[in-house]
Parts: sequence; structure tokens; C-alpha cells
Amino acid sequence: MYQYHKWLRSFHAVAKTGSFTQAAEYLSIGQPTVSEQVSTLEKMFSVELFHRRGRYIELSSAGRQLYEITQGVFGQEDEALQLLQSFRQRKQGMLRIGAVSPPIAMSLTYALKQQYPSIELETSFASEAGTLERLYNFDIDVAILALSEFDHRLSTQLYRTCPIIAVVRDDHPWASQEQVSIKEISGQPLVLRESASRTRQLVEEGCQRHGVHLNCVMQLNSREAIVHAVVNGIGIGFVSAVEYADQPGTRAISFVEHPFQINYFLCCLGVRRNRPIIAELFDSCAQPVQKHHK
Repeated sequence: MYQYHKWLRSFHAVAKTGSFTQAAEYLSIGQPTVSEQVSTLEKMFSVELFHRRGRYIELSSAGRQLYEITQGVFGQEDEALQLLQSFRQRKQGMLRIGAVSPPIAMSLTYALKQQYPSIELETSFASEAGTLERLYNFDIDVAILALSEFDHRLSTQLYRTCPIIAVVRDDHPWASQEQVSIKEISGQPLVLRESASRTRQLVEEGCQRHGVHLNCVMQLNSREAIVHAVVNGIGIGFVSAVEYADQPGTRAISFVEHPFQINYFLCCLGVRRNRPIIAELFDSCAQPVQKHHK
């Protein structure tokens, strides 16, 4: 079994890094050894795990299926080593958080720092796709995401619900009002996120429900770019209320109908849900059960 473990680890390293050279560096062994172990694994079981096209490789269908398994096997092995390292450093644990929204993630990080001062925390930010990939690869422990679809491999729990607000320049006609009707969006020049953005999807869905036409004049791929476009008078933007910083020259505007809300979910791999630190985090962040009185 030990030889299979070595072969599988070499396969996993190549699949993870996308390169035999980088896999060798990752494992601190020679590239010929990595290539030989992967080739031996393929010959032993009469299967092609990678399609090789010159210097480029990609996982075959069989390779993708095997990689889903090795992610769990070696991810948990890496987790065991991190735990042992934390004992050596006399730390009570480590928690790595990934998110798409810095404000909401830092709010959680601050709360955890106050509650568990002896735990080492790492917080990183990426797109939803990038954060999910890091979660599946065991590179982070938990994630905070505004999911539109739920993967069966994940354990998810509602963390927070926030309204989506409009951001206008301070000389815009709306700037003198605290709230406007969603109907007033019709005809306004809008600066929207890319189509994959959950914020944009929710704005589009809310406007469709109210029969409001969207006039998108510019599409940008970050909330910071949206706010800068607003400041430069290009149009109206939309952001989650928790993400709005009081940028000079802008005003935050809410809607009378409260048509847009975004849900942020706490996520981890299902196989790791009962790990002590993760389980305690999920329990401490659980939403209270709403009681309905007759």
C-alpha cells in the first residue's frame, strides 16, 4: 500500500499544480521521479490520467474522478500536519477563511479574534470560483459566499442577509433623498457588475419582478471600479450595504420596496463539518430560529 500512496501523491501533486515540474517542487523530489510514479500508476491500472500535449497536460475524465478523491485524502493529510505544527508552536489551532467580500469577512475575523484569541486566523479574498476552488483543494477551511447554486460536497449555513443599495454621485437628483422607489431606476444610466456577479443577478431579478427596465451603460468587474465610475458621473451603481464605504462624492440610497437582498453563506466541505474548530464556528454563527406566534 505504501507504494500506491507515493504514486497517488505524485498524481495529486501534478493534478493540483498542473505541471510535472511544479509538482516535483511541491513534493521536494526530482521531476523524473514524479513522471515515473504517475506513469507506473497508469500502467498498473491500464488508465490514462492525463492528456499530454507537448509541454501542456490536462486531466482526463478518469483523472478528474481520481482527483476528487485525492483532494479529500491528501487535504486531510495536510490538515493533520497543520494540527501537529500548531501543537509544536503551542497554538490552539488555525482557521483559514476565504471570501469574496472583505467587509463581511473582516467582521467575522474580528469577532473570532475577540472570542478565540489563541487561534491563528488567516483571511484571503478571491472571486467566488477562486474561493470555491481553494475550499475544494483544502487551501482554506471555511468560506463566506453569496451562493446561487449549492454543491452537494459543501455544508452551508446562512450567515447574514444584507440589503443591496444604490450608489449615486452627490449631485444626482436622488442624493437629497434617503429612499426612492425601484420604479425610478427605469431610464437611469447604470454601471453594473459582470453577469456572473450575484449582486447583479439579484438586481436584475428584483427589477424583473417589478417590471423595471435596466439601462446598463457600463459593465465592470469590481465593486471598487463601480464606485469610481459613479464618482466620475458615468451612472448609478449597486453594492451590498455592508460593502459600501462612505466614499467622498457619493451617497447611498435605499429603496422603499426593499427589492434587493443578498444572502451570505458560511461554507465548508461536508467531510470537515465536524472538525472541532469548524463545528464551533458554525454553531456560534447559527441564525436564531424564528418563533411564530398565533
